[in-house]
Formats: sequence, structure tokens, C-alpha cells
Amino acid sequence: MSTKNSKSTSIMSEETGLMNETTPQKASGPSSIRNISSRDLVREIRIGWNLGNTLDATDGYGLSSETSWGNPKTNKAMIDKIKAGGFNTLRVPTTWEKHLGPAPNYTIDPAWLNRVVEVVDYGIQNNLFVILNLHHEEWHFPSYANEAAATRILTKVWAQIGERFKNYDEHLIFEGLNEPRQKGTADEWNGGNREGQEVVNRFNAAFIRTIRSCGGNNPFRHLMIPPYAATSSTNAWDNFVIPNDNKIIISIHAYTPYDFALNISGTPQWRPDNQADTGAITYLMDSIERYFISKGYPVIIGEFGAMNKNNLKQRADWAYYYVKSARAKGIPCIWWDNGAVSGDGELFGLLDRNNCSFYYPDIVNAMMKGIQ
Repeated sequence: MSTKNSKSTSIMSEETGLMNETTPQKASGPSSIRNISSRDLVREIRIGWNLGNTLDATDGYGLSSETSWGNPKTNKAMIDKIKAGGFNTLRVPTTWEKHLGPAPNYTIDPAWLNRVVEVVDYGIQNNLFVILNLHHEEWHFPSYANEAAATRILTKVWAQIGERFKNYDEHLIFEGLNEPRQKGTADEWNGGNREGQEVVNRFNAAFIRTIRSCGGNNPFRHLMIPPYAATSSTNAWDNFVIPNDNKIIISIHAYTPYDFALNISGTPQWRPDNQADTGAITYLMDSIERYFISKGYPVIIGEFGAMNKNNLKQRADWAYYYVKSARAKGIPCIWWDNGAVSGDGELFGLLDRNNCSFYYPDIVNAMMKGIQ
């Protein structure tokens, strides 16, 4: 979520700077992968789409959880349509918690892992970049008391994912956690307290160490890490530790401005000629540039969108302005699509997954115009 904060202190780092950049080349390993920095990779990522409320749905049992929140089973035709619409990145939010065996191994259900592979491959076969993450997990509450137990699960799960996907090239990106935060507390969405921020930093470090040790192409894998809650609040960024590794991408989520984009009871109005409407987006992009881009750290806005309030023109105008503003800073954006287009919830649906068509072509066209 987007909140304004005028502080401009520096991001913490584990070392004095980024790793030395290397000349792009083929890395040695079981299959071909380019040994390039994440800055170079992110330049190739134009715009993306989230397969939301699907593999990250948490009701049902076993493979049935994929459709437990009302979306149909994903098929390749859906992802073909995403590619045809101009998107070159697919984010696959995935919940693993309900598909794990007991401690201490936390073995992933083979049927579930096979299904995740199948969906990832829909993107890979379309030559898309694919971002695979841990989403809607309940075990990673970032507190000192829970840190050790959560880290055991985190590393066991990512070791298995890393092993299964070890031969995939740079088109597959791993994202360690989605929005790690102290759920249900006063610090959930305000940027967090120092405890939560520190534990998230150590979760990120454990994730990176785990993948780097998995073998195959994983020493060269591009990895996304979030600050506390993946927040756009800069008070969390002030204490964000970025490991010294030139294949790291920062993950930020920003539904901005909040009252228009995410607040169900907020406003349906947004105008590109009104500085009060555009200012929040400008502030966000300038802040990302100041904290990260200017220091050499690439950023992807892994979730953004504006929910439907019967305001198609305003949403299209907003999408164009948002994406164009991000593009000017070198920040790719990934639309959050939860499949919802009716009812009284968060209506972010963009792809009609039953008919493989777009509900709102004007919004898709606006985004594609924005990345020109």
C-alpha cells in the first residue's frame, strides 16, 4: 500500500556495494542460462500479469485448492492470451503451506509440485518471464519468537523448489515471500516495527542462501526480495537490508493512490490533469528511484491495479499514467488479477479465464501504450 513519508535516509546493505558487474555470458551448468545482472534482466521485462487467487487459493484439499476461490483451472490457452495481449511476464502466486508434509522435512506433495511446474511451463513455453513465489502462507509471522521455526520451513520449501526447477534458465525468477508482515497487529500495514523489519531481512537472506546452494542454474538465478510487507512505505525501506548479490530484484506492491485503486469505499474518480490525483504516483516513482534505482538496485512492482468501480475510463487513464511513469524510471509493473469482476469485493479481474478474452481491453491497451 502507498503511504507518504518525507524521510530520505539511505538503505542499509550487508556490504559496501553491489557485486562487481560481469560481462554477459553463458554460465556453466546443466542448461543454458545467461550470467547477467538483474539490472540487465529487468530491462527486458516490460509488463506483467498475476495469476491471482488460483494456485494461491487456500480452501479445498489437494489439487482442488486451485479452483477453491472460484477461478477455473488454469490452462495454456489463458496464458497464450496473456502473451497475445502484450504481456511478457507471468507472476504465479502459489501457496505451499497446505501441501506440505510434517516437520522436519516439510515435503511438498508431489502432485502439487507437478501442477505448479505445469503452470510455470505455460509461461515458459510462451517465452515469458515467470515469477514463482510463496504466497498467503501463515507460518512466517516475522517476530523474534517465530523466526527460527519459520526459517526452517522457508529453507526446506525453497530447497525443494530450487531443486525441481534447477535447470530452468533466466526466464524463471524466484520471489522469496509475498508480503511478510505481522498480520493482525497495528504494525501490519504501517511499514512495520524494527523487529518485523529485521526478521524479514533475515528471511530474505536465508532464502537467497538456500537457492544459491541448490545447484544447477540456481547460482545464477534472479531472485526477488521484498521489504517488510512489500510495502511502498519508505519507513520500511530505511531498514531494508539488500544482500550483496547482483542477481537481486526488489519487490514492491503499490495500489496508488489508495482511495482510488484499493479502497472499496474510496473514490471512483481519477484525472490525469489533476495534480492531486497524479501526485501519489509521481511520489511513489520518485521514491523508488531515490532509494533503489539510483543505487543500482532494480525494482519490479509485483502487484498494482485499480479495482472496478464502474469507472472504466478513469481506470484506463490511471493505468496509462501509472505504467508510463514507472516505465520512465525503468520499473516494470505486474497487474494484480484475482479474477473478480462482480460483487462487493476487490474487483481486479482483467482476463475472462473461461473465454480467454479480456473484460476490459481499454485497460490492457492503456498499459501497452504506457510502455511504449
